[in-house]
Amino acid sequence: MKIFLIALSLMTFSVFGKSPFVLIETNMGTIEVELNQDKAPVTVKNFLSYVDSKFYDGLIFHRVIDGFMIQGGGYDEKMLERKTKDPIKNEASNGLLNDTGSISMARTADPNSATAQFFINVNNNSSLNYPSPDGHGYAVFGKVTSGMHVVNRIKMVKTGNLSGHANVPMDTVLIKSIKRK
Repeated sequence: MKIFLIALSLMTFSVFGKSPFVLIETNMGTIEVELNQDKAPVTVKNFLSYVDSKFYDGLIFHRVIDGFMIQGGGYDEKMLERKTKDPIKNEASNGLLNDTGSISMARTADPNSATAQFFINVNNNSSLNYPSPDGHGYAVFGKVTSGMHVVNRIKMVKTGNLSGHANVPMDTVLIKSIKRK
């Protein structure tokens, strides 16, 4: 019976897996994020493909709005955009909420336009939840499990306009790397 329970336990682990974690290392500190592959499998797979290819290394948090969110994953320090893969399906109807500390995919007005850019909510942003005013919402795919003090430091940086973009930190908030934990 004991061997059966151990085998069942191992089988359950391999079928359901363990939630992946990533470390977002910035010049302001490290943020640990747990990704929810059960509720956002397409989004997590997409995000991890960028992580594994080191796509995010050397990019910045390019849009910071205190009371709303911090956004990164698209631009370098010169505000040059990196080429991305094809967009993914919006998984905003997965039941996860854009609450403080959640990580979501950025997108355009097209609900299925998310590629690499992501944001961390610094407030409960219920207007971004499915179906939201636009009928689609923004796909949450994880949550900060450690380093919210770093997120809170980032949200307080002075911002301005740069290269046609608003809310850009005046002192660079560099993403040194994002890697699996």
